[in-house]
Amino acid sequence: MKYGMNLMLWTDDPTKESFVPVLAQLKTIGFDGVELPIFRLEEKRFAALGKRLAGFGLSCTATTIRTAADDPISPDKAIRKRGIELTQRTLDCCAAVGAKVLAGPYYAALGKFSGKGPTAVEWRRSVEGIRAVAEYAATCGVTLALEFLNRFEIYLLNCAADAARFVREVDRPSCRMMYDTFHAHIEEKDISKAIQACADVLAHVHIAENDRSTPGSGQVDWQTTFSALQKARYDGWLVIEAFGRSLPSIAAATKIWRRMFDSETQLATDGLRFMRSAIRK
Repeated sequence: MKYGMNLMLWTDDPTKESFVPVLAQLKTIGFDGVELPIFRLEEKRFAALGKRLAGFGLSCTATTIRTAADDPISPDKAIRKRGIELTQRTLDCCAAVGAKVLAGPYYAALGKFSGKGPTAVEWRRSVEGIRAVAEYAATCGVTLALEFLNRFEIYLLNCAADAARFVREVDRPSCRMMYDTFHAHIEEKDISKAIQACADVLAHVHIAENDRSTPGSGQVDWQTTFSALQKARYDGWLVIEAFGRSLPSIAAATKIWRRMFDSETQLATDGLRFMRSAIRK
């Protein structure tokens, strides 16, 4: 198992020089790697960051999103094309920095709703778009890890079974899915069955508490979650995804209005200790 920390607890641009001390600190805490938000599509900056990470002995994964302006399920063909192109450029940045996994809900626009459930046409548009992205990802040496989200953030994929069905329909070796404990805590009725339903296509896991703060401090059924992952023989990344108020744009997007932990450092330290302890049991 590999243990990572999503950097959106601190920044939406990990290529900034001012962020280097945080990387050093996360290595000292004991993480195997970090998860990079890729929103600034500049390959040279990510290539430089890759060298920096290698110097610290840190591996990395990556994450991104799509918006209404580049929605892969839009009725506008030009908007859909833009979404594919931007995700492909994100994959170029993944290759530059050395990230082998690109996680996220980039199969549809985050926070855009039609007022009803997904249609067969929207599903097909997304499958076709992700299939093209997956073929490009293969040339970059990157695995797509599509993330289902709760119903308040997206409407195309809301549970593990749907995400697994989507991945199987895309039917490309470089297209897999991820499981996020925060979204599953809202949407799944049975955690064991949810993980079992996607075990054959599971490539990435986010460890996130129900209030988005320190893993192990809230209401997520962690014992069942880790037991199910081990039963599924999952042996990839466990990445802490937590959010705070340090970034106004991220706080607004994740609806974080109050501080729920002592410090970012303490959250990372306690979260890593909790994951390692849970896996040893």
